[in-house]
Amino acid sequence: MTPSSQYLKACRGIVSAVESQLSNIEKTAGWFADSILAGRMVHLFGSGHSRILVEEMWPRYGSFPGFNPIVELSLTFHNNVVGANGQRQAMFLENVSGLANRILRNFDITAADSALVASSSGCNLVPLEIAAEFKRRGVKVVALVSLAHCGASASRHPEGKKLTDFADIVLDTGAPVGDAMVRIENLDTPVAPGSTVGGCMVINCIKAETAQRLTLAGRPPIVLTASAIVGRERATELFEAAYDEHARRLSRLYANLGA
Repeated sequence: MTPSSQYLKACRGIVSAVESQLSNIEKTAGWFADSILAGRMVHLFGSGHSRILVEEMWPRYGSFPGFNPIVELSLTFHNNVVGANGQRQAMFLENVSGLANRILRNFDITAADSALVASSSGCNLVPLEIAAEFKRRGVKVVALVSLAHCGASASRHPEGKKLTDFADIVLDTGAPVGDAMVRIENLDTPVAPGSTVGGCMVINCIKAETAQRLTLAGRPPIVLTASAIVGRERATELFEAAYDEHARRLSRLYANLGA
């Protein structure tokens, strides 16, 4: 079997893993739709490469307002790799206790909100503390992890807790321990990770289910749509309207800070 064939076979297993979670995906979408219909937001957080899953939800084509992507560049800016703003610093900061509370101090969060926190290992401190703070504020929390990798990883939490311990629903990317899915002859370490593939499938299933619920409730979402589908004028109209709605929703998260 070629490396490409190995990878695609593993991805088919990931599809099955995601499909087996449809009941929890639908429950998640119900919570998220409730928050959006209440005029509130679904908070999204991911550090490291999990930021990809945050940005997959919003904003991009085929997505819609109602989601608050919380992406800290100090935890996610990988381009330099080494030197100033390098990966060593990002990985260090990912396990600095207290940073999560400083991040969430910027938002007026209520129990009408909901949240999704993504972390492949579910073991780094900042995502754990983000989820814990959401729970403290009465927010329903969905964790998106690689369950196999999470189970095999050691937590940085002083009590050994993992992200899954702070979640109301746990969703699995279906990726294996260590994430990488392909073995090469004479190479002793695997390559080609799968958590992003499974994570993006989960995210888009949630997105589609949420859109259906909003539409059935008489509040169809304003979807960012390519001009190739709806024409330039309509695409521009949707773009402006979606961003305006996002701004209005976001403004509510600042209105009562410090009150």
